[in-house]
Parts: sequence; C-alpha cells; structure tokens
Amino acid sequence: MEKKTLSLCPICLKRIPATIVEEDGKIIIKKTCPEHGEFKDIYWGDANLYKKFEKYEFVGKISITNTKIKNGCPLDCGLCPNHKSTTILANIDITNRCNLNCPICFANANKSGKVYEPSFEEIKRMMENLRREIPPTPAIQFAGGEPTVRGDLPELIKLANEMGFLHIQLATNGIKLKNINYLKKLKEAGLSTIYLQFDGLSERPYLIARGKNLLPIKQKVIENCKKVGFDSVVLVPTLVRGVNDGEVGDIIRYAAENVNVIRGINFQPVSFTGRVDEKTLLEGRITIPDFIKLVEEQTGGDISEEDFYPVPSVAPISVLVEKLTGEKKPTLSAHQHCGTSTYVFVDEDGKLIPLTRFIDVEGFLELIKEKIEELGRSKMHDVKVLGEIAIKLPSLIDLNKAPKSVNIKKIIDLILSVLKSDYDALAELHYHMLMISCMHFMDPYNFDVRRVQRCCIHYATPDNRIIPFCSYNTLHRQEVEDKFSIPLEEWRKIHKIGGDDDRDDY
Repeated sequence: MEKKTLSLCPICLKRIPATIVEEDGKIIIKKTCPEHGEFKDIYWGDANLYKKFEKYEFVGKISITNTKIKNGCPLDCGLCPNHKSTTILANIDITNRCNLNCPICFANANKSGKVYEPSFEEIKRMMENLRREIPPTPAIQFAGGEPTVRGDLPELIKLANEMGFLHIQLATNGIKLKNINYLKKLKEAGLSTIYLQFDGLSERPYLIARGKNLLPIKQKVIENCKKVGFDSVVLVPTLVRGVNDGEVGDIIRYAAENVNVIRGINFQPVSFTGRVDEKTLLEGRITIPDFIKLVEEQTGGDISEEDFYPVPSVAPISVLVEKLTGEKKPTLSAHQHCGTSTYVFVDEDGKLIPLTRFIDVEGFLELIKEKIEELGRSKMHDVKVLGEIAIKLPSLIDLNKAPKSVNIKKIIDLILSVLKSDYDALAELHYHMLMISCMHFMDPYNFDVRRVQRCCIHYATPDNRIIPFCSYNTLHRQEVEDKFSIPLEEWRKIHKIGGDDDRDDY
C-alpha cells in the first residue's frame, strides 16, 4: 500500500510531498524537506484497522466559501473551495487568558505576553458567519484559554441560543464551576454541555501536565452538576504515553458510575510541537488503534475493537434525513481516520454493554443505504420507505443480549424520530448511552492535507474566516492571535487589573 499526499515540514511548516505506506503492520507517513531533511512518523498503529475503516469513507461538499484558492491547502483557510465538509462543531476562542499556568501550555496570556479576547460584537459576527453556512452550523463550543474568566460568558451562551445553535458547549478546566451558583447561571443561560478537561483518576497526570492536583476540583464539578441537575458532561482526557495511558479503563469506569451526568468521554492523544527526535516521536505517539487496544485491555474486553466505528460511518443517516425532509442537513463527513467512537449502555449491575453487542449496526447502515436509493419518488412513497425501516428495525436487535435496563421500544421510537429530523430525539437518544470516543488531532509531524480537507470541526475567527481545527492550531493560530491581540500590560491598564488577574483560589 502506498498513497501520495501533501504534508508540512515540522520545522519550517512549508508544504512538502508525503507518502503513506504500510510497514511492519503499521501505517507510516514519510516526507522530506529540502532544507530540514527526512521525517518519519506513525500515521496509524494498525494497518488492518486502517483498511477496515477505509470502507466508511464519505466525501461531502460545501456550498459557501469565504476564501479563494491561492497558495493551496492548508494555506488558504477558509473555508476555501478545496474543503469538503461543512462545520459540525465550531470553536470560538473567546479569550487566551487562563486561571491556570500549566507547564505544557505556551499560548496563554501570561506566557505569550499578549491578550487575545474578541469583543462581544466580534464574537456575534463570528456566530453570524457560522449560521450563514448551508446548512447552518448546528453546534458551537466556547473555548480558550479558559472561557470562564470572561464575565460575559452567560450572555454569549444566551446569544448563541437566540441565534439558533442547537448545541452550545463549554470547554473548561472546571475551576470556576466549583462555584455552584456560577454553574446554575450557565445552565440558566442555556448551556448544553460541559466539555471538562479530565486527565485521570490519580494525582500524577495533573501534577505533570497542570502543575497541580486538580482531580478534587474535577470531582467537585461532577457533584455540583448532580446537585443542580446539569446532566450533560463530556470528560476530555489528553492521553500521554507513560503519564495517563494506564488510566483509560479507570476513566471509563468513573464515567459509568456517574452516567446520570456524564454523557461521554472524548480521549485526545497528545500532539507534538517544536523539534522532536524520531525515537521520541515513534515511541510516544498514541494513534487511534493504540487507544482502542488500551480500551480493550483495560476494560477486560467489555469494550473491544469490533465495537468502534469511524466518524463518517453515520453519514448515510444524514443523507437519508436530507432526502426525507428536502432540507440540507449537517453531515459527519470527516476523514475516516480522524476519529472513532462507540456507544455503551451501563446495565443495572454496572456492566458496560456496547450498542454493537445487541444491535446489528452493519445491517442498520446497509438498510439505510438501501432505502436512500428508493427515496424521492413522491412524499407518499417516502412515508412508505420510512415505514419499511420501522418494520425492519426490530429484526436487527437481539433482545436476549440487550441490557435489562434499556427500554428497546423507546430506543426504536427515538431512532425513527431521528430519521424524521427530530433533534430533540437525537439528544434524548444520546442520554440513554455513554459515548466513548477518540479524536486524533494532527500536528506538523503527521499532518495530512487529505484529512484536513475533510475536517468538520472548525474555528471561527474575527477576520470572517472559518478554519479547520488542525490547520488552525498548526499554522494559523499565531497569525490570528498576533493580528487581534494587545499587549498584556496594556490590557491590564485598560481593565485596571494587576498581575495574576485570572487566578482563582483553588
């Protein structure tokens, strides 16, 4: 196997040709910079799983672009006409200030000496830009820095609701959420999900990555959520080999024990920046197949490789809904090697039962693809097709293997409602399950232009651009923040604040 693509030199960040090949059961990316020499990295840790995920490829298309093709991907972001996926989740960094000073961070205001903090009106214009997409961006995440250091965060959440975003998410370290009244305020403003930085169930990963043991604060946030009835938290562990890769199973079990408020875990293998020698890179790299093996090993096989599917595997469902409704729908057309997930039910005795163990997922996806071809003749015929799906669906479920705690009829009804474009039904369906996922964001060493062109997680910027996640963090962040930042000391004078202005007493 050999594929040609474009990548980046990890040193000068220039576009260079790259080759993706199979070696010793792994998928490797190789490239040569005329100035800085050869580079080699692990693209995917398991060649067989790489090939298995290939069959779920789904290439989308976009209708609205903000930039022109000039220098080639990923330099023309965006979105430029080379891009293939609309925005599913938009990130807006509302500040680079933070109430932590993590050893691994180099971009916060205290480290960089400058403050990037778009005004309320600038953020409003960014959100308007996102809602102009076809289809309009459905989900938004306020990020940073630490977004809770902004005093107007509740008002921004309220504005996002008014503008029609279906899902509003907050990426946070959780420190300020130990204040239960503040948490209530965010809930009342309309916050959908807390995307909680969560590196493990022991002190060590926090001491290494954050400089302090923040575990008690994370646990306090979960308890506060239970008290106020905020029931949508996603844990976000940054996976680092030798630091917390041995805690994957513990994190999953913790989520299962608190499934009344924790809806999912999104594991994110660490990215590499700056100069990294090849030995360190090859030994430290955690890819999606490595993550899946960690899950299987640390759950004793309760969750295994066969339970995981790539992100675009569900794209045909969006296509079917589009055809049924005649309206353009958000489609998860990400690259098949960008991310993976599974859904599990937590049974009455605490046992984890993946959805795939009692529902024939492959059969369901084939049914959807088959019915897509039959749609569009007439509205009456489309209703008939939906009825045929409803009749077939129960035969794809093995009731003997289903969790005792699950109301199967309810699940079937929700699935059928989702196919009728009922977003509330989709949200409720998620509330019955625990999502376990992994997103492997790229860095300059494993960067693949083909992947970034299919990205559906984007950043909105004050200059009216919408930039794919990996190209933003690898190439464009510095440029955007330099353009729209002011010196830290100037910001402090304007706001009449002394040093350590963002620190909380924790």
